[in-house]
Amino acid sequence: MTPAVPGGTGPVAPLRVGNFSGFYGDRSAALREMLTGGDLDVLTGDYLAELTMLILGRDRLKDPAAGYARTFLHRLEDCLGLAHERGVRIVTNAGGLNPAGLAGEIRKLADRLGIPVRVAHVEGDDLGAAYPGTLAAHAYLGGFGIAACLRAGADIVVTGRVTDAALVTGPAAAHFGWRPGEYDRLAGAVVAGHVLECGTQATGGNYAFFTEGDVRRPGFPLAEIHADGTGVVTKHPGTGGFVDVGTVTAQLLYETGGARYAGPDVTARLDTVRLVREGPDRVRIEGVRGEAPPPTLKVGLNRLGGFRNEVVFVLTGLDIEAKAALVREQLAGVLAASPPQEVRWDLVRTDRADAGTEETASALLRLVVRDPDQQVVGRGLTGAAVELALASYPGFHLLSPPGKGAPYGVFEDVYVPHGAVDHVAVLHDGRRIPVPPPHQTRPLDAVPPPALPEPLPPGPVRRAPLGLVAGARSGDKGGDANVGVWARTDEAWRWLAHTLTTDRLRRLLPEVQDLPVTRHVLPHLRAVNFVVEGVLGAGVAAQHRFDPQAKALGEWLRSRHLDIPETLL
Repeated sequence: MTPAVPGGTGPVAPLRVGNFSGFYGDRSAALREMLTGGDLDVLTGDYLAELTMLILGRDRLKDPAAGYARTFLHRLEDCLGLAHERGVRIVTNAGGLNPAGLAGEIRKLADRLGIPVRVAHVEGDDLGAAYPGTLAAHAYLGGFGIAACLRAGADIVVTGRVTDAALVTGPAAAHFGWRPGEYDRLAGAVVAGHVLECGTQATGGNYAFFTEGDVRRPGFPLAEIHADGTGVVTKHPGTGGFVDVGTVTAQLLYETGGARYAGPDVTARLDTVRLVREGPDRVRIEGVRGEAPPPTLKVGLNRLGGFRNEVVFVLTGLDIEAKAALVREQLAGVLAASPPQEVRWDLVRTDRADAGTEETASALLRLVVRDPDQQVVGRGLTGAAVELALASYPGFHLLSPPGKGAPYGVFEDVYVPHGAVDHVAVLHDGRRIPVPPPHQTRPLDAVPPPALPEPLPPGPVRRAPLGLVAGARSGDKGGDANVGVWARTDEAWRWLAHTLTTDRLRRLLPEVQDLPVTRHVLPHLRAVNFVVEGVLGAGVAAQHRFDPQAKALGEWLRSRHLDIPETLL
C-alpha cells in the first residue's frame, strides 16, 4: 500500500482490505488463507470485545508483561514472511491492554526470522489511572493514529482499544490521503469496516438464511474501498460461504442502534446506506453520508463484580413442576441462612411427553447465585445441593458436579471529552506523533423517524413463523441488546414496517416486556432495529441470562408465530 499524496495528480487505485479475525479465538488458518487466496493491500485482525478486555485484564494481573492476544504471535510466526513477500500490511487491535508489549514481541520475532519489517503501535486508550478499581478502562480511539503509522511506512500496526471500524478507516485515510472532516468518505469506510469486523459473519456465517449456500467453511471477507468512500464487499475466489445483500445487511445491523452510528472520527448515517448487488459475491456499499463525531469518546470499564456459582438439576419424566418445587423448598433454608446478594431459579422445559430418549424426557432446573463474598456462593451452598442426592425427587442427578464460586465481571461504559486521551502513534523508529482531537464535533441528536411505506392491503393471512419472511441478527452492547430485522422484498417490507412495532416485539418476546425498547427504522435496508435496554444485566461477563450475549435473540424472534399475509408466504 503506497500512501496517497494529498494534492497529487491522477486517480488512486482502490484499497483492498481483508479480515482474518473477528474475535479472540477465530480460525487459526485464516491469516494464511487470506494471504494466499488473492491480492490484498491490508489485512485486519479484530480481537477485542468487552469480554476479551476483561480476560486480558485478568491475564495482566498475573503477569504485567501480558495483556495482549498471544495467539496472534503464533499465527504471525507462520505467515510473517508470506505477508512481507506479498507486500501486505497488517493492522490489528491484538495489542489489547499492552500494544507496546506486543509490538516489541513482533520485532523480536521478525529479528529471529530474519524478516525486515517495520512495526508501529498506537497508544493513549488506557485510562486505568482515572478509574481505580477497574481491571481495564479504555477509550475507543479512531483511525488516524493507525493512518499516521502507515503513512510513516509501518508494515505492521498494533493497537489497543480502537473502534472495530478504525482498523479499516485508518488504512483508507492513509491510502487516499483523507483528512479529518472528510465525513462522507470516512463514513463509507466506517460502514465497510463494520461489515468486515466480524469476519465470516459477512460471508454467510451466523446468517438467518444459511441454507441458501454452502457455509460449512465460509471464506473471510474483504472490501475494495474507493477514494470517494464507496466500497464493494466480496471474498477471495473459490472460498466457501457467499456474499449477497442479505449477508451484508445482517452484519450492518449487528450491534448497532439508531440511524446515527457514532465513532471518534465521524458519525456514519446508517439511514443513507444503499446496498447494490454488483455480481456474484459482490455487494456495493454506496450513498453513505457522514457527520462530525460526537464531542465525547466512549470508555469501556471492566471490573470484577463478585463471585458466581451455578447448580443445574436434571428433572426427568413426570411431575416436572412438582420436582422443581421440592428442590427449591429443600434449599430454601440454606439460602436463607446465609443469603446471597442475588438468587435466580430458572426451569428450562426441554422435556417432551412420551420421549424416545431419556435426555429428551428431561428438563433443567438452574440455580444461579451471586455475591461479593466467595464463601457465600461457595462449597457450603453447592455441598447442600449435593447432599440432596439420596433425599430428593426420583431420578435426582446434576448436569455436572458443582464447585466453588468463580469470579464474574461487570462492564459499563462512560464518556469523556476527546481531550481526555493522549492519542499517539508510536513509529517503528521510536518517534511519537500526537493525534489531535477532531476540530469539529456534533451532539448525537436523534434522527426524525422516516416515512413508512404504504401498508399492504388487507387480505387472507396465515399463522406462521416470522422467519419465513424476515431475517434477523442480534448482539450485545454492554447490558443492552439489539435485534435487527429485515425484509428481503419490497412487499414484505411494507408489511414488516407496520407490523413489527415495539408493542408487538414485547408480545413476541415476553422476556423483554417490562424493559425499555426503542425501534429504529432504516428504509433503505428494509429493516427495523430494536434496542432492548438492560436485558443482559451488567454485560456478558456477568452471565445474566441463558444467552448472555443475545446472539440468538433474533433467531428466537424469527421462530415466533404471528399472522402473515398469504401473499408473502
